Amino acid sequence: MDPQWDDMKVFLAVAREASLSGAGRILKMDPATVGRRVARFENALETPLFVKSPQGYALSAAGDRLLSHAEDAEQAMRAAKEALSGPSETLAGQIRIGAPDGSANYLLPQVCTQIGADNPDLDIQIVALPRVINLSRREADMAITVSAPTAAHLKVQKICDYKLHLAASRHFLREVPPITSVEDLKQHKLVGYIPDMIFDRELDYLNEIGLERVALASNSVSVQLRLVTQGTALCVAHDFTLPFHRPLRKVLPDKISLTRSFYLVQHHGDQRSERLNRFAEALSNGLRDEVARLEGLT
Repeated sequence: MDPQWDDMKVFLAVAREASLSGAGRILKMDPATVGRRVARFENALETPLFVKSPQGYALSAAGDRLLSHAEDAEQAMRAAKEALSGPSETLAGQIRIGAPDGSANYLLPQVCTQIGADNPDLDIQIVALPRVINLSRREADMAITVSAPTAAHLKVQKICDYKLHLAASRHFLREVPPITSVEDLKQHKLVGYIPDMIFDRELDYLNEIGLERVALASNSVSVQLRLVTQGTALCVAHDFTLPFHRPLRKVLPDKISLTRSFYLVQHHGDQRSERLNRFAEALSNGLRDEVARLEGLT
């Protein structure tokens, strides 16, 4: 029996989810059906593709060799579907973006609303997670990151730089002695990331400016800023978030100023997709303009 494309899709889902139940949720199939389809595919190829254990389904050596070819086939099928549907002035279908908390909360809502208004048949999904989005598992079609990954199968484009400064509430600054130096900061509570949950070295702001203790911490940018608006602490804040938190003011802007960058990451194979390329261009331009607009308000 020759292998079927439908079985290849099942193989990809199990490889990405490492379980029949996880693949079943993605494929909207019963796990037992997924298991039968995997067995059928293995029989057709005359080789085991997974090593089964109580912990789940791990790729065998043969499965690992097949994975990149299966992903190429998946991308080719997507490109063929787009080619058959013909060119269109507007985008359609579903596109999922993975993004860190800061950009997902403060930039993407405005940018994606505008893209959606320009493309009424397009469904945009924003996945905001405090970790790196796994494109190999197809958690998203593309991702925004704060450092450039180096994996060969990924296409990485820099979007723009953005600024960060120390910030505190007006109430806090009225109640404490004037803060005139970095040394003065050691007398006050600081809000930051939970140290062992910093998923990218570019987010380790406090260590960069020589401050270690984090009295109040969260893995969410928006929670950190809400903590600071309570008026008892300071944090390092993205400049583009400050227009949304009017009680906050920059502190020591001439002494503490950080620059970071946003990158857009896609599968290399997705370069064949006109639809994804057009969306990526609109997303990058929108983010670049929105960062400039919001930073101009601070």
